[in-house]
Amino acid sequence: MSVIDTEVSPAADLETPLKFAYWVPNVSGGLVVSTIEQRTGWDFEYNKRLARIAEDAGFEYALSQTRYAASYGADKQHEATAFTLGLLGATERLKIIAAVHPGMWHPGVLAKWLITADHISNGRAAVNIVSGWLKDEFVNFGLHDERYARTEEFITVLRGLLTQREFSFRGRHYDVSDFTLSPAPVDVPGRAHPEIFFGGNSTAAQAAAGRVADWYFSNGRSLEGFQENIAGVLASASSGARTAPVKPRFGINGFVIVRDSEREATDTLREIIAKAHRPAVEGFAAAVREAGRATQDGKGMWEDSTFEDLVQYNDGFRAGLIGTPEQVAERIVLLKKVGVNLVLTGYLHFQEEVEAFGRDVLPIVRELEADLAAANGRELDVALLPEVRQSVG
Repeated sequence: MSVIDTEVSPAADLETPLKFAYWVPNVSGGLVVSTIEQRTGWDFEYNKRLARIAEDAGFEYALSQTRYAASYGADKQHEATAFTLGLLGATERLKIIAAVHPGMWHPGVLAKWLITADHISNGRAAVNIVSGWLKDEFVNFGLHDERYARTEEFITVLRGLLTQREFSFRGRHYDVSDFTLSPAPVDVPGRAHPEIFFGGNSTAAQAAAGRVADWYFSNGRSLEGFQENIAGVLASASSGARTAPVKPRFGINGFVIVRDSEREATDTLREIIAKAHRPAVEGFAAAVREAGRATQDGKGMWEDSTFEDLVQYNDGFRAGLIGTPEQVAERIVLLKKVGVNLVLTGYLHFQEEVEAFGRDVLPIVRELEADLAAANGRELDVALLPEVRQSVG
């Protein structure tokens, strides 16, 4: 049975083309904790060139990572919001998402930064609110947990300050009185305000995303696992408690290994895992298990992750984006069929592999998307496709 013929979830949006993003490698060591060669740089010049390659290849988003003192396979890291602002200035069309921890920001300060970044970039700034933690960072900064309760208030205040004049809010973590930020964000048709992303696989994260987030990010999971995440978010969104103006959309993390043959791709995966930095991976596994136990139901974002999964620290191998261009494109369209709207990608060699992904994989994805829509009596809205400037021949 072809990918077109398999069942389509009611959550799937067949008319809207999938969006593609990449992790900004603003931390040293690449995106896998392994001694395998990674021709990826963490410096700004490398990342500036990468951002331009990505937007020419058909990518619409990039996500800058946030880390502070704690490291996992990395001993150097750039601050996410500053890096994001630099990349926005170096590009023309790419939307850059800055990851931030609520405990380390006040929502009013972030709202002011976001509005300024939005004006500098003509409406291309976004944020990813990160509730996940590494305990040493929070403890050494004198911060405390209650991550999801604080995050929900944080996003509520952030959105209120982005969209309202004389905004007021009184909660457990934040107290804002009659506050107006001026100027307002850029008026972008079809956008209520700069987009707010939020992620997590836990039950608490799904519930919070359903109430307040524009976008829900998931770690890499099986198709069935991601369907469970979507169902949890949509159940929360339909409970009557949602405060965001549009229904949530869904993104998934996936580590991409595209090679000329399936065997070559799977051999690369085996080499990554065989050369894993075991102490770093095991240390991260212990840290995220502790964070998971701190959630209300004891289920964290990496609850069922194996050692092999955590060699890519957001479970990217589990998304299944490993094989030939045709196999990876088919897998991506399967993700769309269960409700995915955006695929967030990582690579061993970012510049060359992002370019190759745009050239070799995206054209197949677009053909399959059009076929899928037609097979279900609909039409892919090609007017929404991003501009592609690289050669795809």
